[in-house]
Amino acid sequence: MKEEQSSEKFQSGKVTLIAASHMLHDIYSSFLASLRPLLIEKFGITLALASIWDLIMRVPWFLNPVIGIIAERTAARYFIIVTPAITAICMSLLGVAPSFTIICILLFTMGISSAVFHVPAPTMVKRLSGDRTGRGMSYYMFGGELARTAGPLIITASVSFWGLEGTWKLIPFGLIASFILYLKLKNVKISEDLKKKETSNGDILPTLKKYMPFFAVLIGFTLFRAIMKSGLTAFLPTYFYSEKGETLWFANSALAVFQLAGALGTVLAGSISDRVGRRTTLVVISLISPIMMFLFINTEGLLSFVFLVLLGFFVFAPGPVLIALVQDRSKQLPVFMNSIYMTVNFISAALAVFFAGVMGDWLGLERTYLISSILALGAIPFALLLKKN
Repeated sequence: MKEEQSSEKFQSGKVTLIAASHMLHDIYSSFLASLRPLLIEKFGITLALASIWDLIMRVPWFLNPVIGIIAERTAARYFIIVTPAITAICMSLLGVAPSFTIICILLFTMGISSAVFHVPAPTMVKRLSGDRTGRGMSYYMFGGELARTAGPLIITASVSFWGLEGTWKLIPFGLIASFILYLKLKNVKISEDLKKKETSNGDILPTLKKYMPFFAVLIGFTLFRAIMKSGLTAFLPTYFYSEKGETLWFANSALAVFQLAGALGTVLAGSISDRVGRRTTLVVISLISPIMMFLFINTEGLLSFVFLVLLGFFVFAPGPVLIALVQDRSKQLPVFMNSIYMTVNFISAALAVFFAGVMGDWLGLERTYLISSILALGAIPFALLLKKN
């Protein structure tokens, strides 16, 4: 009885620790968007070709179900400990990469590392969140979004001090981060609890078949919003730097502010969905996000920046709500279920970046963003299809 009660408690210390590991990993994985304008100039390539990097980076996410199955049967905490170091090495070497092909290899390796990290982490958070899954996912997503706020500033400062060829000097910080995570997480045996309590009777195919309608709704919701979200995170610095003629510092600072607003959105959205319901939260977000995007594109100066902040808040807000939805339904094989969702999420994001790049070359990024705001309205019917509770 005592064990059952303790499982209902929100273990803020351990949840915060995993959120911090999410932040450490994603600081490095966020470098590509900020370096993209410089790499485009360095290799003389188009937006469409530069967007292929995002596809390559996310190809390993097709292996998510396999990673999920492995994580169900192993000490998944070591996935979280090791991957920040691997990601740090790959992303810090982008500046010194001598060719387009070498960058592709580095990003593919980073993609494997990222997939190995992100598949088990949310399930560990759920186990530590008790009956406050939405709150736990907000902590976890806040770490990721805060990383994407800090990442552009860190890599821009590095380029300013050391030049594009000096970004490798950031590698030691990632190695130190993994060492600290080892000291802090080596005794957090959440994966063993999962293996014993939740996966012993799990059967993959029946579970997948049972939840196919649910995932079909999530796919529809994600796809209609994908170009808007991914187009902004991938090309916002390029939009300000190349189309608006702003400095690299301004362009990457705008991305940092956008991501910081997104971090605030993720913090609030999960807890709000615990109170008012996941569906209601997603419907409201789906209505407001396209409006903010339209206003950002069609205003100038300070007012445009205000709408960019509001846009960031609502664009990233569905993240913890969607992960909480998946975890709410995954009584068996929770890591595997999360791996399916992460596959859908990241592959749709990669395809969206590619299409945004192609459209950006053809129509310009401003028109691409306008079209994406119209497409995002298509997510509303899918949000309404979710069960109310």
